Amino acid sequence: MKRFHVHVGVDNIDEGIKFYSALLGTAPIKIKADYAKWLLDDPRVNFAISTRALTKGVDHLGIQVEEDGELAEIRERLKSAALSLFDEGETVCCHAKSDKSWVHDPSGIPWETYKTMEDVQVFGESPEVQGACCTPDTTEQPACCEPSEKTAGCCG
Repeated sequence: MKRFHVHVGVDNIDEGIKFYSALLGTAPIKIKADYAKWLLDDPRVNFAISTRALTKGVDHLGIQVEEDGELAEIRERLKSAALSLFDEGETVCCHAKSDKSWVHDPSGIPWETYKTMEDVQVFGESPEVQGACCTPDTTEQPACCEPSEKTAGCCG
């Protein structure tokens, strides 16, 4: 079963947790110094906030899957539509190890499709990662992403 993903950049993680906990009616399931995540069933959404996103507000959107076949089906559908897909593969980002791909919608909003395999204690591939990772929209090359012409942001 798939889950819609939204990542929002915030200035202050504590204020973000307070606001979104009240809005969503529950506390986050994961809280770090720079990151928080809610996994909701009604509506079925993976909602995350972080202070690492390069822009405040909606940083990126995504579809989280539970099964490898669901991820393969989405990747094949995007490739069949001749969309420019960046297969990042297995990566560590946002305190999780995931297999992911990225695509941009016509407005330039980055979308990730991914399957999370496990939680990890670091934000990215190394504990020294300072910037946001994953979305292919920043000019930096963070330690947690495959090199690309445009790299960056964060994830689910």
